[in-house]
Amino acid sequence: MTLPQTPSFSLSGKRALVAGASSGIGLACAAALSQAGAHVTVAARRVDKLSELVDDLKANGASAEALALDVSDTEATQAAIDQAEPFDVLVNSAGLAHHGPALDTIPHKFDEVVAINLKGAFFLTRAVAAKLMDAGKSGSLINISSQMAYVGGIERSVYCATKHAVEGFTKAVAIEWGPKGIRVNTICPTFIKTALTASTFANPERKAWIEEKIKLGRIGEVEDIMGPVTFLASDASALITGTAILVDGGWTAD
Repeated sequence: MTLPQTPSFSLSGKRALVAGASSGIGLACAAALSQAGAHVTVAARRVDKLSELVDDLKANGASAEALALDVSDTEATQAAIDQAEPFDVLVNSAGLAHHGPALDTIPHKFDEVVAINLKGAFFLTRAVAAKLMDAGKSGSLINISSQMAYVGGIERSVYCATKHAVEGFTKAVAIEWGPKGIRVNTICPTFIKTALTASTFANPERKAWIEEKIKLGRIGEVEDIMGPVTFLASDASALITGTAILVDGGWTAD
């Protein structure tokens, strides 16, 4: 008999854009996609960090370039995408959090988080999709969301609100763009060890709360995101769109 063949996880010949790539999860996603063979454009506001990352990627045999990009500036984001060749893969890992009690939230801080986590994600996703459609190409667009898109979190009301919204627009555009061969999904991590979460883990009460919630008994590492992002970017996930991969160690299972 002729046995079915596993679809390829290779990204050879693909162009990938990773926004928020200067550190943490975004950096790990850039490494993962490059290791799968993609040409990776790493984007963020911190250009100095991007230059160092590009050098490291190239030193490991990858094809990479840097792009200065602030996703909260929607006009500049649109212009940058318009000037580039279409990206077959988008990973939007740009994000911001101002944690604190809801009663202490001020409009300025609220707007800052929404501008990056929701507005920035929406218009970057739209821009990349439009360029693909103009070129008659399919693609895989991935928003880095959060387990907090499915549950509440202590002093995280604004962050939770934006991530719930990202899940909503991801489902909506997946329906709209599916007939064009453009897939849109999210990855929803639990707490991952990065520079941005160091202050949370430094709080013994918060750390204990996190460890109790994660059923697998350990805090996440950036490497835990690298497999899922490669899967969603590749043909191995060709029939997956409008959904989320929860990389949460079982946090949301109960």
